[in-house]
Amino acid sequence: MGMFVNLKVNERLCEARETGCQKCIDMCPVDAFRLESGKIVTIFDNEDECTFCNMCVQECPKAAVKVVKLY
Repeated sequence: MGMFVNLKVNERLCEARETGCQKCIDMCPVDAFRLESGKIVTIFDNEDECTFCNMCVQECPKAAVKVVKLY
């Protein structure tokens, strides 16, 4: 979790393991996500670079991504 934002990926909803979906990775302009062992995880050092564009949220076909402002 960053200082200003918490990016959450719900593993139960995320399709990365089953279908190889990486839409959040492809859409994020600050590279806040990566694929690790078949699942999408956030990159801690990049979370606070989030611009709250919500492209990751909008593109996720299963609504597995949430962007939470901490301020």
